[in-house]
Amino acid sequence: MFKGKVAIVTGGGTGIGKAAAMRFAAEGASVVIANRNRETGKSVVDEIRSAGNSAIFVETDVSVSDDVERMVDCCVEAFGRLDFAFNNAGVSGTQFIPSAEFSESDWDYAVDINLKGVWLCHKFQIPAMIESGGGAIVNNSSVAGKIAAAHGAHYAASKHGVLGLTKSMAWEYAKSGIRVNAVCPGVIDTELADFLTDPNVAEKVKAMHALNRFASPVEVANAVVWLCSDGASFVTGTSLDVDGGFLAGR
Repeated sequence: MFKGKVAIVTGGGTGIGKAAAMRFAAEGASVVIANRNRETGKSVVDEIRSAGNSAIFVETDVSVSDDVERMVDCCVEAFGRLDFAFNNAGVSGTQFIPSAEFSESDWDYAVDINLKGVWLCHKFQIPAMIESGGGAIVNNSSVAGKIAAAHGAHYAASKHGVLGLTKSMAWEYAKSGIRVNAVCPGVIDTELADFLTDPNVAEKVKAMHALNRFASPVEVANAVVWLCSDGASFVTGTSLDVDGGFLAGR
């Protein structure tokens, strides 16, 4: 489906990012794994290459402009183009603290990575996509991008911001042949959900999903890859809930 195409996946070393990178590669795309952790990022590259597909690793902190610019430059230098991007890198930040008690550094850390980082990715990805004749971008928001997250306001604010940015970019760059969408996952079985290790808490949170379970990273990756495919050619500026019915019950 994506033979001859090139995808960037930020936060591609683990969880949803890794699953998306593997799916892009399985569909024939060359993949850039952008990640702060060199060990996990290079491990995903090795997995992709061992399956006979192409990938490179670029150490990237998405909150740093020079890093993001270098990420895109390395992509174009290695593969000659950029067609797809999954802007997935994010952090949950310090949780379960009343909003007025956050430190400024707590707030900045979450917003710089989750929101500013997505904007920086757009800033450098879009010119490269225009040079390639167009493309598709998917941003990772959250169900917390649509509802309140009490005691996690910095996370919710950043993820709400991702949806506003997604809609704005979709309008601005539609005539350039670039589609921009977002996914809003519910609770996913990844290391970011390690606060659910208490079985009693986990069961209560599962029950908040109509399907009464957490999603696997692959289930979100499947949605991301579809949004980049020709099957979603008339889909832009939208957010796809991959949440097992979580928001339907709110």
